[in-house]
Amino acid sequence: MSTTTPRDELERLSREALAAIEAAESGEQLEQIEKTALARKGPLMSLMRGIKDLPAEERAPFGQAVNAARQSLEEAVVSRRDAFTAQRLAAEASDTRFDPSEPARPLSHGHLHPITRIRREAEEVFMGLGFSVVDGPEVETEAYNFDYLNIPSHHPARDMQDTMWLDSGHVMRTHTSPVQLRAMQRAEGKPPVRVIAPGRVFRNEQPDATHEHTFHQVEGLMVDEGVSVADMKAVLRLALSRLFGGSVEVRLRPHYFPFVEPGFELDMRPAGSPDDAPWLEILGCGMVHPEVLRAGGMDPEQVSGFAFGMGLDRLAMMRFGIEDVRWMMSGDLRFLQQF
Repeated sequence: MSTTTPRDELERLSREALAAIEAAESGEQLEQIEKTALARKGPLMSLMRGIKDLPAEERAPFGQAVNAARQSLEEAVVSRRDAFTAQRLAAEASDTRFDPSEPARPLSHGHLHPITRIRREAEEVFMGLGFSVVDGPEVETEAYNFDYLNIPSHHPARDMQDTMWLDSGHVMRTHTSPVQLRAMQRAEGKPPVRVIAPGRVFRNEQPDATHEHTFHQVEGLMVDEGVSVADMKAVLRLALSRLFGGSVEVRLRPHYFPFVEPGFELDMRPAGSPDDAPWLEILGCGMVHPEVLRAGGMDPEQVSGFAFGMGLDRLAMMRFGIEDVRWMMSGDLRFLQQF
């Protein structure tokens, strides 16, 4: 009666596995054979684990034989897989519907939203003037959105008709001014503070061609010793000139904002315009109210500052000739792909 030796078993397993590899009719079958024959707990590895039971003089030669068999099977798998690939490519090339010389379809490129483009330009301009970009929460407390900014309880902005109130008593921020306030508080009373706060804001508006319930602003703040209206006018004129790509002249018109005193509307037009050339209202600004400075941890007897704010949506509409602000939040690719 014959006895099967480990080497006999190795040769049998190798023959059967090689035959199965050659007989495989698809990549899926080949993958399954590979998992079975070359698995860590497969028959070949079982033989390897049994080496310890062999006489000492047979262990090394048998181990080398197992490794050689494994390598042979791996090479057979690679060869068979390459054969499948060659067959597939040959079939594709012989298909009259396939023309390998035909150019590929052009890749579709993404587009930056017009507001994103304007926001990045504004950030670059003000960072070039020494300002930092800061961010803050879109869900605000009543104190930060109103109280600390000198907006009294009877102010119309607190009405349900103008502000989105949450059940928790918080509000969807109506401006990014709270971000500036937090920037002052982080300074712990030590000027200077030079920041801009671009971001999304929310108002309880009925959407139309010029109004949206969700829109974007960039607000700025500069606080230091001796800051004046002249400093504010000079900084804003320079920033607008860089933002609009040409020198502009500006004028200030008195206007009421609760968080500044005095407050202004700033108008602009190209430098050198005739005296009767129209002015364009572009932003609101003013000297930071002493109560707001105190809320930010600053001493109004020692420092002063100016603040300003303008709508990024409006700037984008002016720059790109967009007539309806509702396109901005529409998500319509027909609109976005134009930029």
